[in-house]
Amino acid sequence: MAKPVLYHTPQTRGATTAWMNEELGDVCDIKLIDMKAGAQKSQDYLKINPMGKIPALVHNGVAVTEVAAICAYLADAFPQAGLAPAANEAKRGAYFRWMFFAPSCIEPMMLDKFADIKRENTSSVGYGSEKDVLHAVKIALSDGPFLLGEKFTAADVVFGSTLNFALMFGAIEKIEPFISYTERLTSRPGFKSALEKDAEYMKELGME
Repeated sequence: MAKPVLYHTPQTRGATTAWMNEELGDVCDIKLIDMKAGAQKSQDYLKINPMGKIPALVHNGVAVTEVAAICAYLADAFPQAGLAPAANEAKRGAYFRWMFFAPSCIEPMMLDKFADIKRENTSSVGYGSEKDVLHAVKIALSDGPFLLGEKFTAADVVFGSTLNFALMFGAIEKIEPFISYTERLTSRPGFKSALEKDAEYMKELGME
């Protein structure tokens, strides 16, 4: 099987997929995109991702974009890593539920908060309200130590990365169980390896 090619730039949403790659055992070829030079808007890259955004994945001639979709795809493409429940497992539903909750609810809530946008009609907003999101996150983490209980999965990569970012920048208060959960994730060898590699990529791209 041909190796997937992961198009990546440090300090972007690509950090999540880079972490996913490390959890899988470094299964992707990494192709760095120099955003300072506008490479994400080049004609070649726009053929892969018409949005001109990072990250993107190409595997067996097929392009996959969006962080959660890339992580879900990679988990299924490399089942030996055990990062996704099988299609016939009952926990497959919860796996997808919380994986896609992160970009659908946590991230837009966080961005609204950063921009000081007040939504008067919460029923018209996909995430509802900040209170709704935080309540759901607490429920998601109630069976810990991971989203599916004892087993770490790709859902934790997506959900945990988003939650960790929100905590780092103050969009979500640093309280339990959020703190313990993100500390468990950021102490993983795969997370640390991704950070170390990103530091080298930043040097290569002149991002320091």
